[in-house]
Amino acid sequence: MSSVVRNQGSCVAIRSLSPSSSINRCSHASASSDGATCGRPAWIGKRLTCVCFKRKGVYEGICFNITPKQEERLNRLRHRMKVYFDGSRPDHQEALRALWSATYPGKELHGLISDQWKEMGWQGRDPSTDFRGAGFISLENLLFFAKTFSTSFQCLLKKQGGNRSAWEYPFAVAGVNITFMIMQMLDLDASVKPRTFIRSVFLQMLSENEWAFDLLYCVAFVVMDKQWLEKNATYMEFNEVLKSTRTQLERELLMDDVLRIEDMPSYTLLC
Repeated sequence: MSSVVRNQGSCVAIRSLSPSSSINRCSHASASSDGATCGRPAWIGKRLTCVCFKRKGVYEGICFNITPKQEERLNRLRHRMKVYFDGSRPDHQEALRALWSATYPGKELHGLISDQWKEMGWQGRDPSTDFRGAGFISLENLLFFAKTFSTSFQCLLKKQGGNRSAWEYPFAVAGVNITFMIMQMLDLDASVKPRTFIRSVFLQMLSENEWAFDLLYCVAFVVMDKQWLEKNATYMEFNEVLKSTRTQLERELLMDDVLRIEDMPSYTLLC
């Protein structure tokens, strides 16, 4: 393969790569300014891809080589994504109780099926019915957020910041939707080989921090709430806010100096 043709380009982005990164310039491909478009990358051998990106007005090819650590952590994350919430499993029941305790310290939970769950923003008395869209990992994400950034978690839960809408988004259900949005954005349910530049960038971050997905979730939640306030949105506009949240996350992940989730500008919103 000596060139990258129009239907083999990947998402064009402007990004500087650190010398220590396992993303290297590609010697297999090159492209003119009109020879690459957004689409699927061209594969060169197992676990190696060439992707077009734009630097100083010129489209260049780079190669992504998935390291054993990246593949191991990606497989572990993909396994988490495939676990459905099962209300009959003791460990899932315990995780649900742990979420309640982290959300409402010192407040007694009357049962795993209770009207109390509506306070957190679940749609009904049984929160297990709301996990169907994203599975058990969405519960893990909420629990991680509650324990790692408790101040931000409580602020969003109680809708303490800004001028709130009369018809607010339900906190817990919004969290499940954010998990699902990130899974789609990162294309994590696909094969091991990265098909998008965003996913390849995330794999670099995952190799540095096994909790990169969970950290990105926390960033996404505060970005979503910020977008919600800026748009003066109501619940009927939640999907539009989620789309703009995804756009903001993608923009930040492709910034030159963002090599970790902690480098994202919106990470500073967390406390």
